[in-house]
Amino acid sequence: MEFRQLGDSGLFVSSLTLGSVAFTPVVGGTAATVDLDNARRLVELAIDAGVNVVDTADSYGKGVAEEVVGELLKGLPDVLVSSKVAFPMGPTPNDRGLSRRHLLASADNSLRRLQRDHIDLYHLHLWDGLTPVEETLDALALLVQSGKIRYVAVSNFSAWHVMKFLAAADAMGAPRPIAQQIHYTPHVRDAEFELLPLAIDQGLGTLVWSPLAGGLLSGKYRRNQPPPLGGRFASAFTEPPVPDEARLYDIVDELVAVAQERGVTPAQVALAYTLSRPGVTSLIMGARTPEQLLDNLGSAELKLSDDDVGRIERVSRPVVPYPYWHQLTWDVDRLGPAERSILGPYFA
Repeated sequence: MEFRQLGDSGLFVSSLTLGSVAFTPVVGGTAATVDLDNARRLVELAIDAGVNVVDTADSYGKGVAEEVVGELLKGLPDVLVSSKVAFPMGPTPNDRGLSRRHLLASADNSLRRLQRDHIDLYHLHLWDGLTPVEETLDALALLVQSGKIRYVAVSNFSAWHVMKFLAAADAMGAPRPIAQQIHYTPHVRDAEFELLPLAIDQGLGTLVWSPLAGGLLSGKYRRNQPPPLGGRFASAFTEPPVPDEARLYDIVDELVAVAQERGVTPAQVALAYTLSRPGVTSLIMGARTPEQLLDNLGSAELKLSDDDVGRIERVSRPVVPYPYWHQLTWDVDRLGPAERSILGPYFA
């Protein structure tokens, strides 16, 4: 397992992170999709493979995932815990968002559920346009100063939201976010045009949630074939949205072809490809079975050739939005490292 520096911080994280959303009840149900014994097995397998981060959130099962993670990580202080705050945790307007009140109360509740005295990486799970960023940063500073959280991060922010936080943190002398958690796959490459160049330029680490797009890129879903029984998208695509199914299946076909040539699985190829992209630090795996997890773990050791990467990049390449098509026409010799890390393939 490779360990990568998380942005410009001194923290090193494994290239694969274990996610815990499957440790919670299914929406509308009462039973977790992974019971406690299987969750324990998943944690053991991940740690044995070198994973040193478990990701959770207070909103996963309204605290259930944090409770499970806390129980499973007792006596394992070297395993880093990443959690998140912002989603509704109660019926009132003050039970959500990034206000001082909600942040301070939520951090204490998360620590109690996790049975820990600190959270290593605390993500702002959603953008809150109603709370001043200065109020949020002041509350985060209190949490860092008290030792309750070690590092601050953001999740599901747009690039200008991230920059607003970074600028305000610098102006206030508050703890600067060191990482972002985003959705990014060969299928959904929007982050390449703003969020990933921003991360490279500003020294942020990037953790990727749902790197197999909920299973869409695992090879289970194929063109003109019925979806697998019990699959997440057995009835319809929900998250991520799929506006162009033909493009999706073109990408899946290429992942399958590379996998067959390499003697590995399409899921491993998809994960290895995303791990190879500029600015990406770690992928969060949400496996539900030991077999799925072991397969995903294999991607950490899979090194794709330049030709493999090029094939996947070309078939999944999005249309270049403005102003990047203008820069590619008139400004190629003035692009810096952050821009070239993403736009390079377009003028290679």
